[in-house]
Amino acid sequence: MKTTQNDATTLRCGIERWPIAGRFTISRGAKTEAIVVVAEISRNGHTGRGECVPYARYGETPEGVVASLLAMQEPVAAGLDRQCLASLMPAGAARNALDCALCDLEAKCRDQRIWTLLDRPAPTPRSTAYTISLGSPEAMAAATAKAARRPLLKIKLGGYGDPERIAAVRKQAPESELIVDANEAWTLENLERNLAACEAAGVTLVEQPLPAGKDAALAQMRRVISICADESVHDRASLDGLRERYDAINIKLDKTGGLTEALAMADAAQALGFEIMVGCMVATSLSMAPAMLLAQQARFVDLDGPLLLARDRSGGLRYEGSTIYPPDAALWG
Repeated sequence: MKTTQNDATTLRCGIERWPIAGRFTISRGAKTEAIVVVAEISRNGHTGRGECVPYARYGETPEGVVASLLAMQEPVAAGLDRQCLASLMPAGAARNALDCALCDLEAKCRDQRIWTLLDRPAPTPRSTAYTISLGSPEAMAAATAKAARRPLLKIKLGGYGDPERIAAVRKQAPESELIVDANEAWTLENLERNLAACEAAGVTLVEQPLPAGKDAALAQMRRVISICADESVHDRASLDGLRERYDAINIKLDKTGGLTEALAMADAAQALGFEIMVGCMVATSLSMAPAMLLAQQARFVDLDGPLLLARDRSGGLRYEGSTIYPPDAALWG
């Protein structure tokens, strides 16, 4: 960890690598480890932590996120709080780590749970989706067979061959609710065919079928499946203009720049009539814990990151099958 400090406050941040159980594959590529950045702020004997995943899709790197965090040493030393953070940093992974660390620190300093401080309902257990990585229809069918008892499966698709993939998955999981994520991989040429295949398989929701910025055609389409924005939506400012194209939005703390903005965004999105999905990157329980507050407002919960790792951090969230429980104070908040 790299450290900056003064007499009262210490800011530490560092890069961690967590092996994935096997390989995690989406339309943009595959990886075998989760690379996260952890920020820790210590003040008056208490330490708050936050974890983020730098998002290469938006030009973020672990080293760049660490540099952005260390550049905040003076505001942190001066007593920075989460209410002022958004005016000093843009939305993104670095701000998420710092925002969540400040939330955790505030809760510990006041000896209260963070949901009490934020005037939110205490989180209750929720059922999370479980992700099936992109692969051949045969490989995805085999992976689905092992997870077929889970109530909600999230299927990664990739464009060509997707009708065969989703049909193979449905055959192996006839009782599970299915949502799919194309990660911007579909085109105007295969959009209707792929949506028809999803409809035939009883899919409930399709995430980001077309590339962000090239999704205007969604406004003209008749659809019976909810369409969810992911890469097309980031924070409250990006909600404008999405209502004609999307029925739901996927809120991820690494996109919004932290829990503070994510909760405000969820409130604004619900007021506009969007369904809420809370999503994650592949990461440890320290990334998932703040999102459990957001999960209370969500129709779809996708916080399976730790389930995809070879091991989670000590004291991580409790998962029983697909049921995820709120964090203990020792982990976060």
